[in-house]
Amino acid sequence: MGQWLNLAAADGFRLQAYRADPPSGTRTRGGLVVVQEIFGVNSHIRGICDSYAADGYAAIAPALFDRYQRGIALDYTTEEIARGREFKARAKTDAALSDVAAARASVAPVGHVGVVGYCWGGFIAWMAAARLNGFSCAVSYYGGGIPEATDEHPQCAVMAHFGERDAAIPIDSVRRFEAAHREVQVFVYEGAEHGFNCDQRKSYNPDASVIARERSLEFLREHLG
Repeated sequence: MGQWLNLAAADGFRLQAYRADPPSGTRTRGGLVVVQEIFGVNSHIRGICDSYAADGYAAIAPALFDRYQRGIALDYTTEEIARGREFKARAKTDAALSDVAAARASVAPVGHVGVVGYCWGGFIAWMAAARLNGFSCAVSYYGGGIPEATDEHPQCAVMAHFGERDAAIPIDSVRRFEAAHREVQVFVYEGAEHGFNCDQRKSYNPDASVIARERSLEFLREHLG
């Protein structure tokens, strides 16, 4: 189990973050910033941090919506999806990147640091790879907006996971992104929809989730340790 802590961004804003560290007595492979969906640092995102900590990474999830309302942790009902979209519409990419940078600095003492993001966080992970220094790699899961940000150029290795049947990210746009960025490892999962990695969503696809996680862990071990 992890714990909550406070971070200070470069602009002086203070936000919360959930951090989970590897079990005592085990080797820490590196640090990992986990970037939330539009639902805040909810139980799903905290569970992801705990899971990566069990695999040897100091995982930290900054609460990117703290700038608009503190303590946001939504579920996947229709009403909460609408609330999440409202917060995402207010969120600014530059502010999110500032908070991600603060999270990176927090875990940097353990070694190389990567970033992994889901949904909106998948887009932020892509932007962090392009615009922030200090990341050794980035992993994006169904990052909405990435196919429209092909003019960004990552400074580190990137892996991206997409669902073939993601209604929010048309497969044609994914293929255009892949063609524009041959340096990115792009995986498309047959029959998978948006949010296929989240076991709290109706769109959860256990087969795709397992394969994507195995690929992500191999990628992290290659670039972080």
